[in-house]
Amino acid sequence: MSNNANPARNWFEQGGRAYARFRPEYPPQLAAFLASIAADRRMAVDVGCGNGQLTQLLVPHFDTVVGLDPSADQIANIVPNKRIMYQCAPAEQLPLADGSTSLITAAQAAHWFNLPRFYQEARRIAAPGCVLALISYGVLKLEPALDDRFQRFYRDDIGPYWPAERKLVDTGYTSIDFPFEELAAPPMEIRVNWCLPEFLGYLLTWSAVRRAKEAGREEMLLDFANDISSVWGDRNIRRPVAWPINMRVGRL
Repeated sequence: MSNNANPARNWFEQGGRAYARFRPEYPPQLAAFLASIAADRRMAVDVGCGNGQLTQLLVPHFDTVVGLDPSADQIANIVPNKRIMYQCAPAEQLPLADGSTSLITAAQAAHWFNLPRFYQEARRIAAPGCVLALISYGVLKLEPALDDRFQRFYRDDIGPYWPAERKLVDTGYTSIDFPFEELAAPPMEIRVNWCLPEFLGYLLTWSAVRRAKEAGREEMLLDFANDISSVWGDRNIRRPVAWPINMRVGRL
C-alpha cells in the first residue's frame, strides 16, 4: 500500500458519487455489424436493454427498434427516444408478435436469463433468417504498468464477491448452450480514455465492490485505490481503458 492514503480515499469516494451510473459505451460499429447480418431492417429487439446503451445504436439501422427490460426502474429512467419503443418485460415473456423480428440482441444481460425459455420466445418472434446476438464485454485492460495490479484486484481481491453468473461473462458466454447456426463475429473493443476519478468511479458501480464494502472490506478496496493511484500519477491524466467485446451470434 502506498503512503498517500488520504488522497486516494478522497478520489475513490468522489468518483463513486460522480459516476454512480457510469457504464462504458458500445462502439457504433457493433450495431452496424449486427444490422449487416440481420434478416432485414424491419425490426430490432434489445432484450434486457437496461439504460438503452445498445438499443439507441440500433436506431439508424432499423425501421423499428424495441427495448425490453424487466426492471420498471430502468425503463422509467431511460432517456426517451421517439424512434425506440421501450417496455417493461422479462426475457422469458416477450410482448411481440410471432415472426415479427429481424434481429434480437441481449447485451451484458443473457447470464441472468432462463435461457431455454428465452430461446423459446426468441424462436417464436423471429422472422425467417432472424439473427440472435448475445453480447458481453470482458475484463478490462489497462496499460502494462497498471494492469498487473488491476488484474490481481479483479481476480484475487474482489473475485469472491462476484455472483456466480459473472463467470459466464468472463468467459464470453463460451460455456452456455447456444443451439443455433453460429456465425463468426469480427473482433471489437470498447475503448475509453479515463482520468483516475472516472476509473475508480466505474469500479464503484460493480456489485462485487458494493458487496465487499457491505462485508467490511473497505480497507481492501482502499489499498487497491492507493496502489493504482500511486502508479497512475496526476489524477487528471487520461489513460486508455479497453474491454474486449464477446459475442455468440446465431441465425434462428
